[in-house]
Amino acid sequence: PLSQYKVWVKPGSEQSFLYGNHVLKSGLGRITENTAQYQGVVVYSMADVPLGFGVAAKSTQECRKVDPMAIVAFHQADVGEYVRNEDTLT
Repeated sequence: PLSQYKVWVKPGSEQSFLYGNHVLKSGLGRITENTAQYQGVVVYSMADVPLGFGVAAKSTQECRKVDPMAIVAFHQADVGEYVRNEDTLT
């Protein structure tokens, strides 16, 4: 709730993000107004459940006119990383 810049992903793209993939325009639900390019963002599901962190690959204005396969947020970390890396954690 304290994060200034947020990105919401559609239900069909949640699993893709949780497997370590970037957020594409086709999976973008909403984005905070006036988000600048390369700004840190918190990634949420449409139900406002925080899924992880990322970096905005495009500004809010650019997101409106890019093609559906363009990356709008780079993946940095997500809640699924613990499960994926559980064997290598000490």
